[in-house]
Amino acid sequence: MNMPAERDLPEGRHRLLKEFVMTEIGQAPRRRRLPRLTVLAPALGLAAAAAVAVPLFLGGTPAYAVSKLPDGLIHIDIREAKDPDKLEADLRDLGANVVVDYIPRGKKCAPQPRSSHFLSTEEASLDVFPTPEGAGPGFVIDPSVIGPGQTGVLEFSVSEHENGGVVAGIWAKVGEGPIAECVLVDTTEAPLSH
Repeated sequence: MNMPAERDLPEGRHRLLKEFVMTEIGQAPRRRRLPRLTVLAPALGLAAAAAVAVPLFLGGTPAYAVSKLPDGLIHIDIREAKDPDKLEADLRDLGANVVVDYIPRGKKCAPQPRSSHFLSTEEASLDVFPTPEGAGPGFVIDPSVIGPGQTGVLEFSVSEHENGGVVAGIWAKVGEGPIAECVLVDTTEAPLSH
């Protein structure tokens, strides 16, 4: 069977493929390599204290978590689809010049395209796939691919469920010049079947 290369797919098909892959990854069991406990014990103690203290201070589980990995990559774990402006600010504090939007099922951002020019994946791959080992569940971006006068765009496709929002897919690109604000409009694309 002769399948087209991912880079040859139309943008809508590429996005649907990425949503499917990210959904499947989220459902796949993860194999973890355990680092030396003696080296990580102090860090684990601080992390455990923070994990308990932060939700108590804020009044519940945070909607997301972001952290900078030792190699400069940024790990993002979306737990609830809310407060994209705060996530955007936190990512900027970590050195990632990005805009963040949550896109509910059946909607899309308008106008399209949101930038005068989006770089190809070969020019600037914002998302890191597969996720580096040890990063945990979530999504990883590489802020170093965003150059001067460029902005990263993260669109998280969200399926709403009774227990809160669940990220179903991620669209990550680097755009040149200003990025248009996302105005949600109805989409005519068929939803992915799960």
